[in-house]
Amino acid sequence: MAQLSDDCFAFSGPLMPVDEVERLIAARVAPVGGIEQVALPAALGRVLAADVRAPVDLPPFANSAVDGYAVRHAGLDPHGETRLRIADRVTAGRAAGTPLVAGQAVRIFTGAPMPDGADTVFMQEDTRIEDDSVVVPAGLKLGANRRLAGEDVTAGSVALRAGCRLSPPHVALASALGIAALAVRRRVRVALFSTGDEISEPGTALAPAQVYDANRQLVIGLLQRLGGAVTDLGILGDQPDRLAAALRAAATDHDLVLTTGGVSTGEADYVRDAVAQVGRLVFWRVAIKPGRPVAMGVIRGPRGDAGAAFVGLPGNPVAVFVTFVRVVRPLLLRLAGAEPEPLIALPVKAAFSYRKKKGRREYVRVTLAPAGEGGVAAQKYPREGAGVLSSLTETDGLAEIGEDVTAIEPGATIGFLPYAVLTS
Repeated sequence: MAQLSDDCFAFSGPLMPVDEVERLIAARVAPVGGIEQVALPAALGRVLAADVRAPVDLPPFANSAVDGYAVRHAGLDPHGETRLRIADRVTAGRAAGTPLVAGQAVRIFTGAPMPDGADTVFMQEDTRIEDDSVVVPAGLKLGANRRLAGEDVTAGSVALRAGCRLSPPHVALASALGIAALAVRRRVRVALFSTGDEISEPGTALAPAQVYDANRQLVIGLLQRLGGAVTDLGILGDQPDRLAAALRAAATDHDLVLTTGGVSTGEADYVRDAVAQVGRLVFWRVAIKPGRPVAMGVIRGPRGDAGAAFVGLPGNPVAVFVTFVRVVRPLLLRLAGAEPEPLIALPVKAAFSYRKKKGRREYVRVTLAPAGEGGVAAQKYPREGAGVLSSLTETDGLAEIGEDVTAIEPGATIGFLPYAVLTS
């Protein structure tokens, strides 16, 4: 499991800014240990543990980028057409039989090796055939439509860097280099609870004043999309001693313990007290809306040593989503050994008015729509409540309103974070 000191997230202010959360995570959290070799199909979404150097050039030989005719550029008439005898026909997977000599061309297909002596390829649609010859026009540059050996990746160079999260193009590049398996970091082990007497499992009968638990399914899905290995530990009621024991048990074989609910200031919010019994809660309020009551700390190991990271998320589902993508996401990626992946908000025009307090970052659920002159405008979802789960299913992403901003008017440029980016 992750070995974290009790004060690794230490912060002295009343509300921690979002940027400070990310800075502390980057500076004080180390990746989990454990590396394994996995076959390429199993490598998707994993974090590469070591640089991969190319064992061969890519492409391994010079080849044609088009279907056409390979020629010697030096033998072409620079001012008019050139007639060349077709000396050979080369398809992908086959080499030319003889070197190309002056006055000749070779019929060649995409991916086929360039014949010795050839350095340029005419696209077939730019030529015409006359008997056993091809007539090519003037003006084509030297090396046109030719791929050089190693022009993509040269042998011995770093093709994939440690810390990258392996996407389909990464895996495809490894395959193109002839690599069948990759060294990746083990998955981050995450224990997850929902807390509260008021929530119940879907599929069961609701008692009076209860609601079904949506948060756990939301967080499970987000964790899995980020490559976490999730242990679903169900729902824990509002019993401080039971909460403390469950947290301690989860910390023995997990790197990160997550809870939802119970970290606010209410008399029945017990998670903070439970964490204090078995570890240290370093901060519990972030300058963010929705989701200010989000806690972070460390749960001690079974012998009182440093142990698993702890994050307590709010109880309302929209607040859970926002605090997950802004707090848990960077923490999980850091534990996984991934290189930092800053979220870059895309500039769009606001199609709404908005007022906020200075000093906290706020996230507004918005839908994108075409605007004048090819622009894009963000339209605010009409209901703002942190418990309106449908506001996440009926919008495209979050508008990010910075700490120093107090008012937004229609036409102002604001930052937009697509859900597809936040959850990947």
